[in-house]
Amino acid sequence: MDYVRFGRTGLKVSKLCLGCMTYGDPAWRPWVLDEISSRPFIKEALDKGINFFDTADMYSLGASERVVGKALKDMARRDEVVIATKVFNAMGPAPNSRGLSRKHIMEAIDGSLKRLGTDYVDLYQIHRFDPDTPIAETIDALSDVVKAGKARYLGASSMFAWQFMKMLGMQRNKALHPFVSMQNFYNLIYREEEREMLPLCASEGIAVMPWSPLARGLLAGSRFGKDGATTRAQTEDVAASMGLGTPRDYKIAEKVAAIAARRGVKPAVVAMAWVLSKKVVTTPIVGASKPHHLSDAIAAMTFKLSEAETKALEGMYQPRAISGHR
Repeated sequence: MDYVRFGRTGLKVSKLCLGCMTYGDPAWRPWVLDEISSRPFIKEALDKGINFFDTADMYSLGASERVVGKALKDMARRDEVVIATKVFNAMGPAPNSRGLSRKHIMEAIDGSLKRLGTDYVDLYQIHRFDPDTPIAETIDALSDVVKAGKARYLGASSMFAWQFMKMLGMQRNKALHPFVSMQNFYNLIYREEEREMLPLCASEGIAVMPWSPLARGLLAGSRFGKDGATTRAQTEDVAASMGLGTPRDYKIAEKVAAIAARRGVKPAVVAMAWVLSKKVVTTPIVGASKPHHLSDAIAAMTFKLSEAETKALEGMYQPRAISGHR
């Protein structure tokens, strides 16, 4: 496993980050693995050198944090792993059980720490931008979380570049603890982040950790809908809301599969290798629910696309509507 600096911080993370939305409670989503089924994947990640684990309070409504926290406590030393979680999405029906108000952030971090079974998280991220809360309130509260020793660093997730830069600028102006990372939707099928967000991150030294580098499995060969080969493909409701699954999307996936077949690897290796080839990318978030998933992701670390292959893959792209945030 390779390890890289996390943006401009001194933190070192594995070149792959294990996304933990898949682990928790199947009652939340039918494709989620329960605790017993999740543990082998977390152990495999540790055995393969992955030290970076990303979850969120809303994944399985807290169960993901409990499962991941317990597994890491049993299998690893706390100082040797990097744990990331997120705040923003609803954790209950009450009006203050969501968003980025000071009230919710302070309650959410304590809830996450309790479920994870740790005194601090290494990276505390806002899951989305909150238009209903003043930015000053949010960034003040987040900085106080770091000052209190409950988080080491702050991160953000999908939003418009102007929103992110406004928050960064206000943090800088107020001498607050800044965001050091951006977790955004980026893959061969969705490249709108190349317009503004990725250049912004490169300019500001922000670590980039793309989520869904395989476009919710589409680039690995999945087909959404009742005819899908997996439970997740059959029950995938988020993909449709994100506009994924167009004829052009499947054509790009077919090109990925063709290159993979010619090179003797799986399509997932080709799609992940493309993401890893981008200098601005720090550590893609990979999911693992099948025995081969982590092996495919690790194989992508040393797989190199030719200039012609890269040109063929990228040449099929056409601009599309913003997806992954509002």
